[in-house]
Amino acid sequence: VVVVGGGASGYFAAISAARSGGAGVVLLEGTRKPLKKVLASGGGRCNVMHDPALPVPDFVERYPRGSRELRGPYTKVFGPEDAKAWFEAEGVALKTEADGRVFPVTDDARTVADALTRAADAAGVDVRAGDAVTAIDALGDGGFAVSAGGETLACDAVVLATGSSPSGYELAASLGHEPKRPYPSLFSFRVPRSPLDGLAGLSLADAALDLAAAGKKKHRKSPQRGPLLVTHRGVSGPAALKLSAFLARELKDAGYRGELRLDALPSSSPGAVRDAVLSYRRTNPKKAARTRGPFSEIPRRLWARYCDHAAFPDDANWADVSEKKAEALAAALKALPLAFDGKDTNKDEFVTAGGVCLKEVDMRTFESKKVPGLHVTGELLDVDGVTGGFNFMNCWCSGYAAGASAAA
Repeated sequence: VVVVGGGASGYFAAISAARSGGAGVVLLEGTRKPLKKVLASGGGRCNVMHDPALPVPDFVERYPRGSRELRGPYTKVFGPEDAKAWFEAEGVALKTEADGRVFPVTDDARTVADALTRAADAAGVDVRAGDAVTAIDALGDGGFAVSAGGETLACDAVVLATGSSPSGYELAASLGHEPKRPYPSLFSFRVPRSPLDGLAGLSLADAALDLAAAGKKKHRKSPQRGPLLVTHRGVSGPAALKLSAFLARELKDAGYRGELRLDALPSSSPGAVRDAVLSYRRTNPKKAARTRGPFSEIPRRLWARYCDHAAFPDDANWADVSEKKAEALAAALKALPLAFDGKDTNKDEFVTAGGVCLKEVDMRTFESKKVPGLHVTGELLDVDGVTGGFNFMNCWCSGYAAGASAAA
């Protein structure tokens, strides 16, 4: 078995194949640094997966692409509980944080990378770093000829685990697949001018972000909820990242320009927010409007910006604020317009949408339906999840299943 790609799914496939018995396994990594993305993920801590206590039907809803197709593999082949048990058996103690993200107790991605490296070595995997694959030929007898590092390897099965690398797309296409061109998912939004200017570092523990317009076209409602972080260049945090993932294609088509709507009080209806603002205005006439309001969850600096947006008079008490302006404030709290003109890469988890169409793959074994013996895993599949460990879970599952099938 030849595994092409030394990332998360490639290592998992190689280990799975070698442990299945009988087959010799060669892992070919084009760079000198295998597991590079594993080491960089989660800010260097490696967000291994998401909380396996989350039921599979809810777990797979975190995948903008691949949700329906992953339900079976996660239930019947290799699911979140299996992944947790696998790493713990390899000596990686895990912890689950309040938001459901799972990390090694060491908070060091090297712990995960070392476990994968040890497991591959112990299973007898021949890891060859710096050997870029230039061609894969399907032979008439059902085998393959893999060209890499100036030599040609003959093998019975191939696992393509090249992630979003252009070379992987080219190899898949050369074998008869028609992968969708990759495009970014999980990114922050650049907001050049808004009421949030100068508030970098400020966060909302719970917010909802929606896309009001992609380019010049109005957009259907699809709000994403979670913490929101104001950055020097715009907005980030889970709410922004989830929105970018679920609307990755629409945002790409719009040239990453359009208008967002920020709901700073997603647990309250527009009517409830309006009533709360008007009631506070009525019962607190002598309090300073820019520093005092009915919502403790809104940071004071941000509250002042909302008051500016609603054109409150300078140094006004609530008695000086007209009902019309109070209603404008309430409306802004539920739907603050934020024009964006670009994107920024998420440093903790770089993910792309696109890849080999799932209809071309047997999701029980991740074997190609077009080329017997060829398997496709990880990010090379048209699967991507939101931030929080979901993308690595796809790598563990597809790698495990593909490796076992390739060695069978």
